[in-house]
Amino acid sequence: MSLAAGQSPWPTELRLAKDRKTLSIAFDNGERHDLGAEYLRVTSPSAEVQGHSPDERKTVPGKRDVAILEVQPVGNYAVRLVFDDLHSTGIYSWEYLLELGRGHARKWQDYLDELAAKGQSRDPPKRG
Repeated sequence: MSLAAGQSPWPTELRLAKDRKTLSIAFDNGERHDLGAEYLRVTSPSAEVQGHSPDERKTVPGKRDVAILEVQPVGNYAVRLVFDDLHSTGIYSWEYLLELGRGHARKWQDYLDELAAKGQSRDPPKRG
């Protein structure tokens, strides 16, 4: 199926893996992206993570084991993801999910570099 000029691909399937660690999204242009829960959590479009300007964006450590509890529709343009750390304020538009899929390698490496530069870890803090 070809898309009209300027028209964004539209999702045809959204599936949460049984282990709740991967969200798969397929688009009508043939693209398919498997997005890990950790990746989605640390790139959340919420103000809590992104801030209100690029200078306010936060690096979120300790989310290696995070899972997605719920995928809630938001109108016909997005989903809200509820994570098991109770983060649920990000609304992931279809366009943003497509951007996360297409830019996965670069965005993930940027995240890993930020963690390293700040002396932070993907691992959750040790308890006890």
